[in-house]
Amino acid sequence: MKKQLLFLSVIFLFLISNVCSQTVYVTKTGKKYHNEDCRYLRQSSIAINLNDAIKRGYTPCLVCKPTVTTSESYSTIPQPSNKNYKQAISVRCSAITKAGRQCKRMTKSQNGLCWQHGGN
Repeated sequence: MKKQLLFLSVIFLFLISNVCSQTVYVTKTGKKYHNEDCRYLRQSSIAINLNDAIKRGYTPCLVCKPTVTTSESYSTIPQPSNKNYKQAISVRCSAITKAGRQCKRMTKSQNGLCWQHGGN
């Protein structure tokens, strides 16, 4: 029984150390973190701890889909301290075209309209 408990505690400590020291890779100019073999790391790759990458505002790459094994959730990520920071999320334009369909353009405008329909 003691051997099993010791074995389980060693495995548990090993798993915790992997979570705390998981390495991901970022580029000089990018905003995403990647696996080591991602195709977007051809020009530059900088090794960084996963928790540090998340704290700096990096998000996972949609191509290589690096596994996130951290206990922190994205809702607890601190936003940059710059007061003028605006998080721009691209959404589909909400305007209706002359043909009666919704516009297909994407926009980051706060009013939800693309440049053609009066977005700012």
